[in-house]
Amino acid sequence: MNFDHPRNPALKVGVFYDGSYFTHVSNYYNYVHPHRRRLHIGGVHEFIKHMIAEREDTPPSLCHIIDAHFFRGRFSAKDANEKANQLYYDRVFDDVLMYNGVQTHYLPVKDLMGRKREKGIDVLMALETFELCMHKRYDVVALIASDGDHVPLVRKLHGLGCKTLLLGWDFEYTDEASGELQTTKTSTDLWNAVSYPLEMAELVEAGLRDGDEVVKDMFVLKETMPRDADPDRPMAGAPPLADDQRYTGEVMSLHNGYGFIRFPDNNVFFLHDDLEGVEFGTLQVGTVLEFNVAVNARGQRVAKHIKLFGA
Repeated sequence: MNFDHPRNPALKVGVFYDGSYFTHVSNYYNYVHPHRRRLHIGGVHEFIKHMIAEREDTPPSLCHIIDAHFFRGRFSAKDANEKANQLYYDRVFDDVLMYNGVQTHYLPVKDLMGRKREKGIDVLMALETFELCMHKRYDVVALIASDGDHVPLVRKLHGLGCKTLLLGWDFEYTDEASGELQTTKTSTDLWNAVSYPLEMAELVEAGLRDGDEVVKDMFVLKETMPRDADPDRPMAGAPPLADDQRYTGEVMSLHNGYGFIRFPDNNVFFLHDDLEGVEFGTLQVGTVLEFNVAVNARGQRVAKHIKLFGA
C-alpha cells in the first residue's frame, strides 16, 4: 500500500480581516471607483484561493479556507441608534458575514478627546490569529490589512512555518464633498514582511479591464433583488428615504456617472441611475434639481428620485 503524500497536497487557509480597512476599501469601490460595486465576501475568498493556488502550484479546489475572522470596533447601541439606520445596517452586515462563514470579533468604540476611535483591534487580531494558527496549523494565512502594526504577527506566523498572503490597496482620490485628498497606503514594512504581497488596486484594475471572471466575482451584482434572496447583497435595494419631502438644489460638481448637489449643512451625493426624465450628460454645474433625500449604508444623505426642477 502506498502512503506517499500526493504531489499537490491540500492546503489549509485562514483569512483574517481588519474590518475597518476592508469596509473603507469596499466603500471606495462602491462610491468613488467607476465600477460602482461593493466587495463581495464570497468572491474575495474565491480570489484568495486562486492566488494561493497559483503561488503554491496546486489547484484552487485544494486550497481550503477553514477559518475566516473579521475584527472591528463597534458603536454602542446608544451611539448607533443616534445614526440613521445604523443598527439596521450593522445587523445586515452581520448577516453577510454569517452567510459566508466569517466569525466576528468586536471591541467597543471608545470616545477619545471627543472623537470615536477603535482601540485594541490590531492587538486582538494578532493574538487571535497567532493562537488559531498554533492550534490549527494553517499552511497560509491571508490578511486583509494595511497597518505596519501587523508586521510582528507576520514574523510570528512565519516562525510557525505558516506562509502569509497580503491583500493591500494603495489608492487616492479627492473627496468632492470636502475637497480633501484622501489617500490609502499599505505599510511598506508589511509589504516586505509577507510571503505573498498582492497589490490589489493594480490587480483589480487589470482584472476588470481584461474581463477576468475571478476578479469580477469579487464584487456584488448591480441588479436589485429582495434582501432575503441573498444575504451577501444587502445594499442592492434602494436605501430608505429620510422623509417624503421634496428638496431643490443646484448641481455643484459632475464626474464620471455621479455628482454632488448643494444642500444645507453638507452637499448631497447622487448617481446617474437615480435621475428620472433627464440624461446625466445634459446636466451642467448650476442646473437646479428636485429630489428626495435618502440615507445610505454609511448613514450619509444621498439624493434619490431626481428630476429637473419644475419638470
